[in-house]
Amino acid sequence: MKRRFIVFGLIVLAIVLPFALFGCDKKVTNLDFYQIEVQVDEENKTLDCSQSIIYHNNSENCLLSVSFFVYANAFTEGQKAVGTAYLDKAYPNGENFGQFCLEKVTVDGKVAEFCFDKPSILTVEVGQLWQDEQVQIEMDYTIVLANINHRLGYGDNTINCGNFFPIACVYENGQFSKPDFSNIGDPFYSQTANFEVKICHSADYELACTGQQKQLATKDGRVSVFCEAENVRDFCFVLSQKFELVKDVAGDVEIRYYFYDQPNAEYHLQTAKKAIETFEQLFGKYPYKQLSVVKSNFCYGGMEYPNLVLISDCLADKETVDYVIVHEIAHQWWYGLVGSNQFDNAWQDEGLTEFSTALFFENNLEYGLEYQQIMQNATTSYKKFVDVFESVLGDIDQSMDRSLTEFDTEPEYVSCVYTKGMLMFDWLREDLGDKKFFKALREYLETYKFQTASPQDLISVFCKQRNLKKGIEAWLGGTVVLN
Repeated sequence: MKRRFIVFGLIVLAIVLPFALFGCDKKVTNLDFYQIEVQVDEENKTLDCSQSIIYHNNSENCLLSVSFFVYANAFTEGQKAVGTAYLDKAYPNGENFGQFCLEKVTVDGKVAEFCFDKPSILTVEVGQLWQDEQVQIEMDYTIVLANINHRLGYGDNTINCGNFFPIACVYENGQFSKPDFSNIGDPFYSQTANFEVKICHSADYELACTGQQKQLATKDGRVSVFCEAENVRDFCFVLSQKFELVKDVAGDVEIRYYFYDQPNAEYHLQTAKKAIETFEQLFGKYPYKQLSVVKSNFCYGGMEYPNLVLISDCLADKETVDYVIVHEIAHQWWYGLVGSNQFDNAWQDEGLTEFSTALFFENNLEYGLEYQQIMQNATTSYKKFVDVFESVLGDIDQSMDRSLTEFDTEPEYVSCVYTKGMLMFDWLREDLGDKKFFKALREYLETYKFQTASPQDLISVFCKQRNLKKGIEAWLGGTVVLN
């Protein structure tokens, strides 16, 4: 039987904390506040969770319910967590499924009605929640982890716990944004929030997590760790019996590199340090105290979370590892600090992040990757994608502004979102010149830091320097032809 949720602090602190931390700045007041306790059963590969969220109605409407995105259900039988091309990497031990069991939901201490609108969306009835009011929603649930090398699951070396908990959907334009599961891209969209997470795990395992951690107690071979993260979009943790750890600092930021079976760990730690330093210089300060780079069982190259990035142990050479580290750290700015709808507008963070990766190598020539060569290779790659797909399918959709479920294949998604997205930002840079281009990027960060920006918000920032709206829309709409 599940233990009752143990509150980490007095409830009055839970209510006041989001306001006290960030003062009167309109951009970051009324943050939701998550408290989660996780009991990890390493032998049976389950997470026993109790979760409380102080949810704020920041809209102008009265809400009768609150919707949550439940990514853990993507790994249940009947769902397709990965595409065909990644099945072998994802399931080296054979196809396997997980389970999400929601046992109880209360609202302000009273048992509440809830339902799953679809496997990805949990809706909880809250009565009448008026503008600027808040409500405490508590959940007890158990997650059975799938044996899968993915964001959420376990492999031979790590237990990955990304997107493990129900997270509030973004409320905008009079409704909750309710993304579907997608095995292409990152089907996530969330506002920043404050997190306090207590993780109890075997003392045989090392923990990497979002935010800062403090060990509370060790008893009977179990360790309790308190993790705190302020003003972040999500929370992730990873456990491994094999982790080794090296550290360094970049200004005020402690960088942690968690690894196993990797002779170049110190070298890659320095790449992470240079990435932080380079992006701070180009875009603006990284406002958190810690960043963890975590080697893990993962079927893709890497994955970004606030204060933590996953780097796949499938990557074959140190040059590729460097590239993925830099790309995922760039996401700390474009997704982490400036949020966007990754489900509907993947180009907005991925295209800019891929372009930022090229900027890193332009500013760190010792890695031997020249900016112009990266752009030329991207152009060649994109044209080859068009030629191949047109020869098979005839006319193809080259638009960038599609939701994840509108891409038919992974190559189409990567080519239109990453490759073409990077080339669009290179075009913007060439058209505006460096002074105006980087002024716009820094303004984009400062204006929308800790918020979510729409595509129009991004376009408007660049159009302040010069009206390039029609040109940008041509790229997004797929009418630009690359020579």
